[in-house]
Amino acid sequence: MTSEPLAIIPKNAREEIRIGLTEYHGHLLCAVRVFYEPADSGEKLPGKAGINVRVEQLPAIIDGLRKAAIAAGVAL
Repeated sequence: MTSEPLAIIPKNAREEIRIGLTEYHGHLLCAVRVFYEPADSGEKLPGKAGINVRVEQLPAIIDGLRKAAIAAGVAL
């Protein structure tokens, strides 16, 4: 199961972060991957940077990201 991206976040002029759901060996995962646009192509390709985590881990990850945002002074 690979779905369309649930979110696309611009990173810079040539890269974006895509968040989606995928399945691997029967486990539902949340995929966060950097996609880039090669100089000779008009389409974005998946890069090496990114992570796949079990969806059960999402609450802890979200909590950690929220703490990082607060510590950095980013308004939520």
